[in-house]
Amino acid sequence: MKFLLFGTGEYYNRYKIWFAKEEIIALIDNSKEKQGRYIDDILVIRPEDIFQYEFDVIVILSFYVKAMKRQLMNLGVEESKIYHFFDLHDLLCHSAVKREIHYYAPNYYAPMRSESDRNRKILLLSHDLTLGGPALALYHVAQVLVKRGYHAVFGSMLDGPLRRTLQEEGIPVIIDENLMIAAMEDTKWINEYSLVICNTINFHVFLSARNKKIPVVWWLHDARFFYDGIRQKVMDKILQDNLQIWSVGPIPEGAVKTFRQDFHVEDLLYGVIDQADPIGGDAECTEQSVGGNRKMRFITVGYIEHRKGQDILLEAIKCLEPDIRQRAEFFFVGENTSLLAKELIDVAKEIPEIVITGPVGREEIHSLFGHSDVLVCPSREDPMPTVAAEAMMHGVPCLLSDTTGTVKYIRDGRDGMIFQSGNAEQLKEMLANCIQGRWNLDQMGRNARKVFEKYFSLEAFEVHFMELVERIEF
Repeated sequence: MKFLLFGTGEYYNRYKIWFAKEEIIALIDNSKEKQGRYIDDILVIRPEDIFQYEFDVIVILSFYVKAMKRQLMNLGVEESKIYHFFDLHDLLCHSAVKREIHYYAPNYYAPMRSESDRNRKILLLSHDLTLGGPALALYHVAQVLVKRGYHAVFGSMLDGPLRRTLQEEGIPVIIDENLMIAAMEDTKWINEYSLVICNTINFHVFLSARNKKIPVVWWLHDARFFYDGIRQKVMDKILQDNLQIWSVGPIPEGAVKTFRQDFHVEDLLYGVIDQADPIGGDAECTEQSVGGNRKMRFITVGYIEHRKGQDILLEAIKCLEPDIRQRAEFFFVGENTSLLAKELIDVAKEIPEIVITGPVGREEIHSLFGHSDVLVCPSREDPMPTVAAEAMMHGVPCLLSDTTGTVKYIRDGRDGMIFQSGNAEQLKEMLANCIQGRWNLDQMGRNARKVFEKYFSLEAFEVHFMELVERIEF
């Protein structure tokens, strides 16, 4: 089969292992900087040039599947020739070479001494081992289970930095890249577990054909955006027999119910390790002043992309009266290599109050919170951003769009502030109100800390998680 692969970023690097190099005719990318260059010795072409090549299928290796598919169809590509990486189970599964499974801490895999031991063996499946919110949430599940005397094993589609942390805590890890395209019934090594908890919408193909004798929990964290590559026929195959579905708030629940209204979904928020004490920070940076007073610091944290809405925040900042804006500083923290990030960087050059840091480590994020006054989350859609919980943990009030899942747990004007998603004018007014002291941000921060303790602390998470687990018969 002859493939064109559309996308050369993160998901190209994840899924390229499933394609024989000689079958990849070319790579497609919208970035002019990449076009005409070679990646992995494969030419990167413009979408407009695809018909210069003979191909059977174009595979979209990105979550921006809706826009990319529309772009291809506008160029004249038949819909039947366009696939997404979620479709690789049907496209490749029978022909793909099985990948080697890697076991870490193999001494753990001794036979269980008794049936009661076997009944306490739980597998936790993550789509990766990055330090992102869903993987860290599942890591905290592992900690709770070990604390409660269960045999917890962590499995993942991909390796990553979290593996080292798990190994240091004595939690066994299995890396099985086959999980990226395989169904549960094809994954025989899973049959030795008494309960499986899998994380995120990435496991919908895995659940479409499963061993229904093993209880499964599907813990959803994803916004509607991440469902764009899903086919209804695959979701229809997911049976509810012996299946529990949990959601990190209302947004993931609403997203999955656009495909399966019949799903019964229960809430389970994640827990966050309490690191409220400041770790340090750049004192010189935080002591900038206007008129002898320290500047008020606003911070937004996250990958710079359309869904996260940093362009809305930038527009609000631009519209502030200069004398008000000069009394503040605005930190944009997160991966800044996207096309949107480059546009924002160009505009921000004219606004000295804006600092674009690029990605920083977890310790530095906590340090920045320790020296910030308000977290701004301008997302167009965000299920339950971990950074909002972390900000409240530090007593930093949040200024949130109303399409952010966290707004369900705060009272506007008391625990945080809420603006209409996409409304840069309203956001501008709220920024100005903060800078001009129209809200008691200190009291709001103390209230926000109470919200963290009630809903997002590890103690609250452990209680709620164990209530749900103990209802499952395994």
